[in-house]
Amino acid sequence: MGEPLPRTLPARRFPPMTEPASARPFPEKSSRRIASVVALTLLEVIKSQDIPSETLESEDTTITMPRRLGLSDVIERQIRRYRDEVKRKERISDDEYRDLVRLVIRRPDSEEVFFHAGSILAGDDRTSGWRRGLPRSLGYGLARRQTRRGLVKLFGRRIGGFGAGPFVLEARAHLFIEHDPGGDACQFLTGFCQSVLQRYCGSRTRVAHSLCEARKDALCRWTVLAEERKPEEARGLVLNPEVG
Repeated sequence: MGEPLPRTLPARRFPPMTEPASARPFPEKSSRRIASVVALTLLEVIKSQDIPSETLESEDTTITMPRRLGLSDVIERQIRRYRDEVKRKERISDDEYRDLVRLVIRRPDSEEVFFHAGSILAGDDRTSGWRRGLPRSLGYGLARRQTRRGLVKLFGRRIGGFGAGPFVLEARAHLFIEHDPGGDACQFLTGFCQSVLQRYCGSRTRVAHSLCEARKDALCRWTVLAEERKPEEARGLVLNPEVG
């Protein structure tokens, strides 16, 4: 990507990989790169968030709480649609994902929705026997590899790369900030990375979104926090520290 074309090929201009799908006059099938399970998970988290904590057994929440988006018929229809698409292993376009992001960021709990969706999509967080007692360096290495592979599988592209340190994921002008310049969607990666790290490095592992382009930083950065750090020192860096 980004390398000059071999001279043996005819002179022809190809669109860059980062070109917005909306800029192409006719969307191609290959442009549907994002796994439909991403869309399904976001909507299911919204639905879960909007279910009241206490309801009467006879209460019909679709009538008594019509303003809760996650309980609406529209969301339910979309969930059924995406469930079918997941079974068929279909993918959605960047434009469709962008519309979902815009739906989420209208909510006051948007960061929490993205964080939980990322945690869920990171996969099974149960600790297998062979993972117990792994050397710390090996655990970090496995977590880095799993994060790279998992994000490519979900989004059909690499998102950032790892810098120096046990677990330092960095990205510039990436998919999440492109669709949400406010930075709430970046919490998807916080949840994703933390869930993967907890699988290989222990349930106390926490991830901080320490730099963000939405905050005028030069790049976005997700780093693992030392377990011995006091909770008050990490306050404001980690979303939902009780998770895990």
